[in-house]
Amino acid sequence: MKKIINLPDTDFSKWISELKSKIHFKRNKIIYTLNAQIIEIYWDLGKDIYHKQQSVKWGSNFIDRTVLELRREFPEIKGFSRRNVYAMVQLYKFYSSKYQIVPRRVAQLPWGHNRLIVSKVKSLKEAEFYALSSINNGWDRDMLEIQIENNLYAKAGKSINNFKMLLPATQSKVAEQSLKDPYNFDFLGLENGALEKAIEDELTANITKFLLELGKGFAFVGRQYKIEI
Repeated sequence: MKKIINLPDTDFSKWISELKSKIHFKRNKIIYTLNAQIIEIYWDLGKDIYHKQQSVKWGSNFIDRTVLELRREFPEIKGFSRRNVYAMVQLYKFYSSKYQIVPRRVAQLPWGHNRLIVSKVKSLKEAEFYALSSINNGWDRDMLEIQIENNLYAKAGKSINNFKMLLPATQSKVAEQSLKDPYNFDFLGLENGALEKAIEDELTANITKFLLELGKGFAFVGRQYKIEI
């Protein structure tokens, strides 16, 4: 018969808190590794297409043919759309004047962040500022767009070197967006239902917490409760 040991609440709380932090940290490392691999694939694809355009005369429909072949081979990957492939070429052209491989900051950001920066920003220094700011401040894509529209770089661009190169906090919006990025799910071969369940779980957790804080008079009936009118 197993002996049951009752730990003091304070000791258990401290231990479980440390355990959760470790799991959050490891999970985020996996997320960033996956994201970085995808960005590297996009970089290499953009690089190959760009240089083929410069050196080989395969006709004006070269990219369209490339997209068609990629989508035939990988029908589950929505990232190989015509628009996305053009964005891959744009990404490579934008950074290749300074970098031979994917910049670390670029690889840490979700694809949507990178597309937004390259399409909205004119200079490399400005792009690096917004990339690093997104990582260190945990901006989601909407916040990043707001900061670009407000021209934050012109107001605080000189302070870029003051940032510390650290992984974002466990609750970072960048980490969350990388985890829920549909392009990442495509590469993993997951169905849309997986993403929907993650969103539902998160919403349910927040709704439950909110109702508990309201106190008496409120109830959480169920996750998917049918209402007839």
